[in-house]
Amino acid sequence: MSNIEKEVQKLSIMKFSLFVGCVAVSILAAASEQTFDSMLDEDWKNWKSEHEKQYTEGEESYRRMIWEDNMRFIKQHNLEHSMGKYAFTVGMNQFGDLTNKEFNELMNGFRPVEANNANEVDKFDADINDEESDEDENDDYLEDATVDWREKGYVNPVENQGQCGSCWAFSATGAIEGQWFAKTNKLVRLSEQQLIDCSRLYRNAGCNGGWMSYAFEYIVNSGGISSAEDYQYVAEQQNCTFMKNKIAAKIRHYAFVIRTETYLKRAVARIGPISVAIDAKERSFQFYRQGVYDSINCSAYSPNHAVLVVGFGRMDNKNYWLVKNSWGTSWGDQGYIKIIKSHANICGILNYAVYPIV
Repeated sequence: MSNIEKEVQKLSIMKFSLFVGCVAVSILAAASEQTFDSMLDEDWKNWKSEHEKQYTEGEESYRRMIWEDNMRFIKQHNLEHSMGKYAFTVGMNQFGDLTNKEFNELMNGFRPVEANNANEVDKFDADINDEESDEDENDDYLEDATVDWREKGYVNPVENQGQCGSCWAFSATGAIEGQWFAKTNKLVRLSEQQLIDCSRLYRNAGCNGGWMSYAFEYIVNSGGISSAEDYQYVAEQQNCTFMKNKIAAKIRHYAFVIRTETYLKRAVARIGPISVAIDAKERSFQFYRQGVYDSINCSAYSPNHAVLVVGFGRMDNKNYWLVKNSWGTSWGDQGYIKIIKSHANICGILNYAVYPIV
């Protein structure tokens, strides 16, 4: 065989190898595309646009896979809801491209600490109203009552904490805003950013989590808290820039609520919005949409998220706590969730209830 013939043969082999390689790539690409539901293509595009999501080429496939898995979960849950298994529905929201593990690491920033609030209740008993401390008082009138402090002007619009574990700060400011309104008849937006930046010496950890009573303790000792307008939220921890000539509200003390449904109901009815911590780790919580949240998987013993109870009521023969969240209005029922109210302490809502005293 001549040299020319050898070169031609070599070139033919290279072309064939290249052809086989291209075919293999095409097959793999086609197989990859088949892993996605083409009927969801438009929904995926619309969801990305609505929530301003942008990915690298490699990342998009991974996020689409997670999103579709969450879509399947939502469809299955709502099917079971229609069959009577659940009292609440779920729906796609801004957390659709997150695994449940990522969601919990990013959004849930309540840090249970070594302090036992059952002991701290005694410390602040002198500040609790006499009627609240009276176990024998008749609360029958509360059995069928509906309380919604939004209707009385105690509650500001739902905010969005963003990618910062600052739920504890939003819970704390929400409780103070309600009590400050009760005292002054003025509803002021208070600064979560001040708490994130300035309460580190009180064992809070900014965007890495915190504890409402430590936020209250800091405000008592610092002299007050600024408005959100004067000390604006940026969703990340910065140096403390609080100025005492910019105080918008003050508190004298804080008190825990005894860990029973009766005491929390009484506190919400008579005092106003109350800071609480709950277990928000379940995927059903991540995608909650409407109805009374009654998940049997919601733990009473491992709270990881701080929220604000702004009332209670009854829906579809189920009693519920009306809870304000800090994940924006695209989550839940315009930023709210109804959590089933029972002696079983669903989601641990009774364990860490606390409120400021102005």
